[in-house]
Amino acid sequence: MADDGLRLGGLSSGLAVILNGEDKRERAGKSHLVSYCEGFGDQSVERTLEHIFSLPYRTVNQLSGPVDNGTVRSIIKNEFFKHHPELKTHSSRNYDGVSMIREDSQLRIVGLDESSICGDIRTVKKPLLVESHALFSSARADACVWKGKWMYEVTLETSGIQQIGWATIACPFTDHKGVGDADDSYAYDGKRIKKWNKEAEAYGQSWVVGDVIGCCIDLDCDEILFYRNGISLGVAFTGIRKMVPGLGYYPAISLSQGERCELNFGGFPFKYPIKGFLPTQAPPSSKPLATNLFDCFLRLLQLQRLERAETDTVEKLRSLKRFAPFEELWRPVSQGICEELLSALNAESGSAAYIGHGSFLSFLMEVFRVHQPHDYLTLDRVLDSFLGFEESKLLFEHVFDALSSGCKTASLILTECPYSGSYSYLALACHILRREDMMTLWWKSTDFEFLFEGLLSRKNPNKQDLQCLIPSVWWPGSREDISNENSMVLTTKALSEAINKIEEKQRDLCRLVMQFIPPVAPLQLPGSVFWTFLQNILLKNRGADRNMPPAGVSNNSVLVSLFTVILHFLSEGFAVRDIYGWIRGPGTDSGAHVGFLHRGGQQSFPAGLFLKNDPHRVDISRLGGSYSHLSKSNPVNSDIEEETIRWEEGCIDDEETRVTHSSRQKPCCCSSYDADLSKLSKDPVRYLMKGSRGSCSSLPDRSSHVTAECSASNLNDEISDKPSTSDHADSEFAFRPIQQLRILPRANTLYSATLKEEELLDAMLLLYHLGLAPNFKQASSFMSRQSQFVSLLEDTDRQIRESSFGDQVKRFKEARSVYREEVMDSVRHSAWYRLSLFSRWKQRGIYAACMWIVQLLLVLSKVDSIFIYIPEFYLETLVDCFHVLRKSDPPFVPSTIFIKQGLASFVTFVVTHFNDPRISSAELRDLLLQSISVLVQDKDYLGAFECNKAARHRMPKSLLSAFDNRSWIPVTNILLRLCKGSGFGISKRGETSSSSVLFQKLLRDACKSDDELFSAFLNRLFNTLSWAMTEFSVSIREMQENYKLVDFQQRKCCVIFDLSCNLARVLEFCTQEIPEAFVSGIDTNLRRLAELIVFILTHLIGAIDPEVFDLSVRRPGQSSEKVNSGMILAPLAGIILNLLDASRETDDRDQNDIVAIFASMDCADTIIYGFQYLLEYNWVGSIKGDAHNDQLTKLEKFSSLLICRTELQAIEKRMQGAESESDDSICCICYTNRANASFKPCSHVSCYSCISRHLLNCQRCFFCNATVAEVVKQDIDAQ
Repeated sequence: MADDGLRLGGLSSGLAVILNGEDKRERAGKSHLVSYCEGFGDQSVERTLEHIFSLPYRTVNQLSGPVDNGTVRSIIKNEFFKHHPELKTHSSRNYDGVSMIREDSQLRIVGLDESSICGDIRTVKKPLLVESHALFSSARADACVWKGKWMYEVTLETSGIQQIGWATIACPFTDHKGVGDADDSYAYDGKRIKKWNKEAEAYGQSWVVGDVIGCCIDLDCDEILFYRNGISLGVAFTGIRKMVPGLGYYPAISLSQGERCELNFGGFPFKYPIKGFLPTQAPPSSKPLATNLFDCFLRLLQLQRLERAETDTVEKLRSLKRFAPFEELWRPVSQGICEELLSALNAESGSAAYIGHGSFLSFLMEVFRVHQPHDYLTLDRVLDSFLGFEESKLLFEHVFDALSSGCKTASLILTECPYSGSYSYLALACHILRREDMMTLWWKSTDFEFLFEGLLSRKNPNKQDLQCLIPSVWWPGSREDISNENSMVLTTKALSEAINKIEEKQRDLCRLVMQFIPPVAPLQLPGSVFWTFLQNILLKNRGADRNMPPAGVSNNSVLVSLFTVILHFLSEGFAVRDIYGWIRGPGTDSGAHVGFLHRGGQQSFPAGLFLKNDPHRVDISRLGGSYSHLSKSNPVNSDIEEETIRWEEGCIDDEETRVTHSSRQKPCCCSSYDADLSKLSKDPVRYLMKGSRGSCSSLPDRSSHVTAECSASNLNDEISDKPSTSDHADSEFAFRPIQQLRILPRANTLYSATLKEEELLDAMLLLYHLGLAPNFKQASSFMSRQSQFVSLLEDTDRQIRESSFGDQVKRFKEARSVYREEVMDSVRHSAWYRLSLFSRWKQRGIYAACMWIVQLLLVLSKVDSIFIYIPEFYLETLVDCFHVLRKSDPPFVPSTIFIKQGLASFVTFVVTHFNDPRISSAELRDLLLQSISVLVQDKDYLGAFECNKAARHRMPKSLLSAFDNRSWIPVTNILLRLCKGSGFGISKRGETSSSSVLFQKLLRDACKSDDELFSAFLNRLFNTLSWAMTEFSVSIREMQENYKLVDFQQRKCCVIFDLSCNLARVLEFCTQEIPEAFVSGIDTNLRRLAELIVFILTHLIGAIDPEVFDLSVRRPGQSSEKVNSGMILAPLAGIILNLLDASRETDDRDQNDIVAIFASMDCADTIIYGFQYLLEYNWVGSIKGDAHNDQLTKLEKFSSLLICRTELQAIEKRMQGAESESDDSICCICYTNRANASFKPCSHVSCYSCISRHLLNCQRCFFCNATVAEVVKQDIDAQ
């Protein structure tokens, strides 16, 4: 074309002005009918309108005046319909294959047949969001299909047991049978991954909340198919029976209790339409008109974009030559299109809902642009056009519904990251809701809170989804292709960015709701709407932590999103200056936007949050019991309810170890450890299976300046101009506050209506308990599962290398394939949980929250009347958060400072309250005890206990008193760790370097200073070890008798054997540190100890086959070198050696004769054989050098003395014979000692040793069962 050779220098001055864009303001006020392009031919407005409405050339006649909306509507009604005949023929689509129950219905709207419902199915939200309130509920639609290809969609609101599909009217529904349980009834259940037609067969994939299941029936080929999010699961059923008109297949569902789903028979556009399949309900006749009008609108907007486009001069010139100026056409054309569209929608019932969910939402998305940079200016012009008509509000109400639904069902797609998942829906919603009229419209809708929940939802992937999101998997030590490592880094980084952008938009949405001032009287402050929503969410989800949650609970992702939003606000600070002062409350410096959790200094908390009879928390369990019980037994007066608890941060901690936000040394959450962690980041994927920071949040880490926040309060600019993850400047593309926000004067009378940081913190902890804790539990499960299968995979690889038999290698390779798939699945799930839950800023926030809560609990523990009212979830959340941070890998901070720099008070709390009688729940006390058990296993954390004053003063005696029938396992583990390195046969492992000499001394002092406490502890220790060995022996014998190893019994044997060994080690420590309790005074303890040793040896060498024993006590992957009978024999040998050493060092003439006690037992042969077995055991693997020889020599001497003493006693018994039998002064219980004591008041006699031992566990006479009031010791010799 000749135009190609044109140059800017040869253009007329008018055209040059147009191209340079310098004459726009001057021309904007003029009314041009043609474009101003001298020298190139003028393109008329008529030709431009033909382009916009896709009409043939010269279809629009020359206009006699300026273009107005009447002219545009005339063109649409005349020329547009004339040249688009499909707009008139759409409604005649043939739906002969569908039969309605109500044939007289003119609307032909498909719904549920009320008469078919069995059970209790309720409509949660109209039209077809339903929920089951019975154990099992079923229902059919009120339309059936008998020929053709049809479908409907089911959107899952829950992911439990649901059977969805097709059934004839002959299919019976009962309390136990539903869809798929009879002939001519077909269903798919993604929870159990089965298809049902009388019998169940494996089919499909596991489904998750937010999945859209397409239920398709092909009556031409007699098949039924199911689709998950538009992806075929394969043909489920073939050869289904042919039907006749009026007797066809009905869409049908069966739901277990609490299950929810939304049915779409065609009332809304399908999210995943399947080619060739029609909806059972015909779309509205206005659908093609609306679609075409939106296309016209887009062509109109293209004119604006062409004028703004930064293309080369010639291309811009061509664009300007073809079309009339955009500004001259914008108002009349946009108004004409809106008027014609809204008129058509008003004329047809239900069409606004269909168009709002379909073509209108798609139109807004295309205008706004799914990816950044978003076209905010153009979208605002479109919104202005539609909002000029009152009728458009109904359309926007359906748009809100569609956006909410889109957030629920949108899946992350790797190729679309980072603008994937629910991001585009959230970004569009945030921009629309910036308008106060739009926010008011949304708030006034009856489904406001339901839609808000939907916008905060986020769809989680299943196994197959994760395979697409993380196609390449690598883990440390794997034999996978090395390229998988780099690939996994890239994919996890992309997914992390996508999650961050979604979370950013969720925060923007919540800030908009917080800013919103509802137009009601009396006037409310910003935050009231958000707080009401939050309270209702908590009220609705009170039972979400139960094994069987009640009906109506929210999607877990909603709770997680709300927790994340509040955590960010409390930790990272509020970026919206307009509402920040209100949230902080009166009496605070609103100029300092330091995050609440990092503020430090004086802290405060309203006691009324715990004490008031709030309907949102009255059913929540408290530390002292239920609220109703406490309100009767410990009523609280109104003065305390209004009290505010105040304290100075760190006031509970020791002076020398105190670390606060105001001290020179900052807590871990406010210190920068990027330098340390960068060493790990050099090889980030090596930490992916445990928690790689490389795959965490891409939000700018604030660790470098949080320290400054804690010590200074001049951070206004830093917080208000907080960097965004947006690709563009905050002022143009990121969060914007509501337009026309009303600024209210701060009045004390209105303050109670707004948000308070302490209340947000309280809500956040409950959200963690209900929403986050189950996720972290799942994450921990997958990480443990991964570790287990990695071990099995490595063991199988070793067996393949070592095996030389073909069949065996084949079996090993098959097993390896299974293990590899399990590892890959676990790696993917673990990576996903880290990406969504473990980002760096969240770890900082959780750490700061732990500091805040533990100090609050310690302060309130001084006030009994308030402490007992604290909700249990405070303690549970504190402990769970602490251990989540502790187990993160790479670590949040090094373990050496994790406790010392901020959480020393956590140690104080657990050691002070694990045995606190004010905590009524034994499970909670066990939780604290188990925390101690876990922490003391690590030498760094053990050091924190040694430095803690409360731990040194309280823990030793508290542990001894806590050793009971319920808590003996964690107490044993703790004592074993504290006593580590002091036993027989463990010196070779070098464990003495990590032993706690300090706590060993403290335990020894505690035992010596309180004889009654130690005696009770020792009695329970004897009983527990005896029980454990009995259980172990019984389990072993059962397997021997059955000649097979049952998996459950084998695991049981492993656990009981480990516990028995630990108990024996604790007993060994007692004989080493407090030997006088055995070798001096009454011989009861020594006699029980001897009996226990003989009991264990008897079971080990007499009743248990050695081969069965070895197989029973070893877990998969454990070698015989690590687990063997020496584990229980070593502490027995150590006990004997300790007693021998103590008897030599003691000059007390009244000390007990150890050899005599053993020799006096009636099983002399068994004892001698047991000690011989002990001596012959191969101890080389446990001890070495001179110590080995010396200790074995002592045992040999003791064995020789025992043999001699046993023989002498046997000779004495034979010589005394009848004399001893006729001696009435011998104790009839032990037949060894003289009967020198009697019970009062019954006067039955026995030896003092037997009586003392009996009274340890029972306070009744063992002859007549009378209650013993007193024991009188008699002098037999004097008598």
